[in-house]
Amino acid sequence: MPGGKRGLVAPQNTFLENIVRRSSETSFLLGNAQIVEWPVVYSNDGFCKLSGFHRAEVMQKSSTCSFMYGELTDKKSIDEVRQTFDNYESNCFEILLYRKNRSPVWFYMQVAPIRNENDKVVLFLCTFKDITLSKQPIEDETSKGWTKFARLTRALTNNRNTLPKPPPIDHHEVSHKPSRLAEVLQLNSDILPQYKQEAPKTPPHIILHYCTFKTTWDWVILILTFYTAIMVPYNVSFKTKQNNIVWLVLDSVVDVIFLVDIVLNFHTTFVGPGGEVISDPKLIRMNYLKTWFVIDLLSCLPYDIINAFENVDEGISSLFSSLKVVRLLRLGRVARKLDHYLEYGAAVLVLLVCVFGLVAHWLACIWYSIGDYEVIDEATNTIKMDSWLYQLALSIGSPYRYNASGSGQWEGGPGKDSLYITSLYFTMTSLTTIGFGNIAPTTDGEKIFSVAMMMVGCKYEMQLI
Repeated sequence: MPGGKRGLVAPQNTFLENIVRRSSETSFLLGNAQIVEWPVVYSNDGFCKLSGFHRAEVMQKSSTCSFMYGELTDKKSIDEVRQTFDNYESNCFEILLYRKNRSPVWFYMQVAPIRNENDKVVLFLCTFKDITLSKQPIEDETSKGWTKFARLTRALTNNRNTLPKPPPIDHHEVSHKPSRLAEVLQLNSDILPQYKQEAPKTPPHIILHYCTFKTTWDWVILILTFYTAIMVPYNVSFKTKQNNIVWLVLDSVVDVIFLVDIVLNFHTTFVGPGGEVISDPKLIRMNYLKTWFVIDLLSCLPYDIINAFENVDEGISSLFSSLKVVRLLRLGRVARKLDHYLEYGAAVLVLLVCVFGLVAHWLACIWYSIGDYEVIDEATNTIKMDSWLYQLALSIGSPYRYNASGSGQWEGGPGKDSLYITSLYFTMTSLTTIGFGNIAPTTDGEKIFSVAMMMVGCKYEMQLI
């Protein structure tokens, strides 16, 4: 839909939003608990200012902050941090780390595992607080031989130079409330925000577009759309009236299902421009009316029932048969639905085979329509002996004959099954190779179409390469 994201978008995950909202006063980073070395997937501005690293430099590095270890970092603390991550535990440490400029800083580091709805740890939340002022002065190679007062002075100076200046204090509103995120981390890990999908609140008559029922319904519509994409070109090209009661009932059921789909779409959420789930009934109706409503309405009209009546005028019947092609526009939804499976190699292979077969089927219907239009010369009421239909009729022993005493029209010729199989055989060989010559275009219209079909085949093969 215009302005929305492609495909069926999953429900919103508000975990990061909640963490950022709670951490306005806290320095933290998030690590992926499902990958070796737990790479950083997000770091807030507070951590970047505290460590001196840009966010791009921190991303994908280990959440254990091993990139900030230095010569004075305690080996025991390093082992404790590693063990905490290995065991997916919640713990806190006082550890000496190094900023980007390699100045040592004491941090109070808290690690909390974040679980999803299946109680599986998917993220690590690590918070940091500078506690250098409360620690003994740091002694390194550059300060050996210095007095304790000198080392303390240097530590305080470095700390003030690297930390941002605090905002002015309003003495009328002095707040001593600690960070909300720190409060959460100091409590039991069971109340930590979970990394889970939160379904938006919708009215009772509104259906979420990613719920189980709607997903199953979309697959039913997908299968029926493929059925329509196969049968509509065949019925239009071979001018079938669908007098068979079985096919007539089946097509009527498809029409009813498409009509029900229209009703459901008026009550189904969609994804807005910002990725949010829109559940307002008025916005849903307006969005559907502006996008797929007209196409869906034209696709569910009972064309087959109208064509089934024997007394329908031939011109009106042809018009309704042509309007059935509008149903093929529903394939746009199929493309959006299948877009999610393009990352799987087997699925891509199956899709390519299905698309190739569908294109060959469409071209076969067009190929027959051209031959059926040109086999008889309307001006002289004679048969064109160079047409591929005439040659096929001779080869299978079912030649065309003119019924002068009866209907006054040309009769005979190959049956529809033989015509379709032969047309499909020719389009398949033309798309994959250059044809074998046993079925060849002879008239100008057939040659032009064959050239266009070979160009389609070349483009398809180049995409595969």
